[in-house]
Amino acid sequence: MINTVTETLAVVVERELPFPSEKIWRALTQPHLIEEWLMKSDFKPVADHRFNFRADWGAVDCQVLAIEPDKTLSYTWAAYGLESVVTWTLTPTSTGTHLRMEQSGFRPDQQQAYQGAKVGWPRFFAALEQVLARTD
Repeated sequence: MINTVTETLAVVVERELPFPSEKIWRALTQPHLIEEWLMKSDFKPVADHRFNFRADWGAVDCQVLAIEPDKTLSYTWAAYGLESVVTWTLTPTSTGTHLRMEQSGFRPDQQQAYQGAKVGWPRFFAALEQVLARTD
């Protein structure tokens, strides 16, 4: 018997940030801010909106799956054969916001993409924190 369900891998990055969820939400959803910490994009915070992220190495094709302002944002992330989903979850805390990002859907044969995401997302988070620290 052949198992048609393939185990997939996920990358999870979580941070406690000393900023209100509304501020972090803006950085996750406003293209001019997204560009400062992630990539250029034509993102719109609208369900089913198709958009892409562009960088010097190429582009990522995306589509908004779910959106709940200041709480959760989910979109597909497709590039170079990778079909994944990125989900952001914002949870208010006593000191700010707990921000969780999960990119799921890496197949076992996609180690390069998986390892790249494991290295890349913490860097993006660091850049996001810098953007949050200097914006109102």
